[in-house]
Parts: sequence; structure tokens; C-alpha cells
Amino acid sequence: MAIIYQKKLAVFQGTVTVEEADGLLEWLLLSTNSRVNLGECLNLHSANLQVLMAVKPTIAAWPKDANLCVWLKAALNTNQGE
Repeated sequence: MAIIYQKKLAVFQGTVTVEEADGLLEWLLLSTNSRVNLGECLNLHSANLQVLMAVKPTIAAWPKDANLCVWLKAALNTNQGE
């Protein structure tokens, strides 16, 4: 599984595929004050990006990959972590 769900933190690892989008949306809607750790994310399907854009969770860690980090910060319209 590319997303590990903890009590208040979703940890993205490796390639997060379209199959994870429904579960991510459900978890974010049910978990108040939840955060997302993208530190180990290598690739993110656009369905998951759309979930993040719609729900706007707090990002606990941005991807280590510089290109993915810049792309996600621009897509999520945020300056978090800078």
C-alpha cells in the first residue's frame, strides 16, 4: 500500500496510484486536523492530487524529490514549508 494511515497522519510512499484516491478522500474527510506526509512520495496520480486540492490538508512533509516538491507546491497553491 502506497499510503500508510496513522491516527492523524497519512504517509505517502513511492508511487501513489489512482486506486488510493477513494481511500484517501474518505480518510481525510473522517480525520479532523489530519496531516499528510509526502516526504517519501516519488509519484502521485492526479486523482490523489485532486483530493489534496479539494480537502486542503496540512502538509507535514514535502517530497524529497525537488521537481515533485515544486510541482505539488504550485498545484496546491501553497508556500508551506518554505
